[in-house]
Amino acid sequence: MHESIYKSNVNIVLEEITKTLMSIEDIQVIELKNAILNAEKIFFVGVGRVLLSLQAIAKRLAHIGINSHIVGEITEPAISINDLLIVGSGSGKSLFPLAIAKKAKTIGAKIVHIGSNPNSELKEIVDLMVRIPVRTKLYLNDEIELSQPMTSFFEQSLLLFGDILIKIIIIEKKLELNNLWQYHANLE
Repeated sequence: MHESIYKSNVNIVLEEITKTLMSIEDIQVIELKNAILNAEKIFFVGVGRVLLSLQAIAKRLAHIGINSHIVGEITEPAISINDLLIVGSGSGKSLFPLAIAKKAKTIGAKIVHIGSNPNSELKEIVDLMVRIPVRTKLYLNDEIELSQPMTSFFEQSLLLFGDILIKIIIIEKKLELNNLWQYHANLE
């Protein structure tokens, strides 16, 4: 019996996501985890579908009691030198995240870039880059070639990377999963 087109594509995507997530350097993950745990507030900035993945990560951090915000939201507080800005941008060239990173740098906040391009203008601004080396619109030589269109794989990888990072934080903080409901929205 032939495998369905759906199931064969599930296998392809799962293989690609595994290859991608396994390519992220452990030290970058540990440094990001430490930066999150040492910051008073965590801010996220991105655009488009990347922003959707960042919003999910910010919500998951809030679910484990970490003070997290999306840049531009109506309830966004001021950023300070005690805070962390996480910039999500595959290419590192998106104008809005780049401008926000520059502003945060003048304030003294720590900045992390989660992206694919290690040589973007963000390189001179950030304290840490977590590289997800998937295909970008730049077609860099060392990007992982994937079967999905455009930059779909970056935001997928970013979302799952965020889930894995939160799991690592839960383990480090020895959080009891059944106690986390206190942080979950209850006006539903």
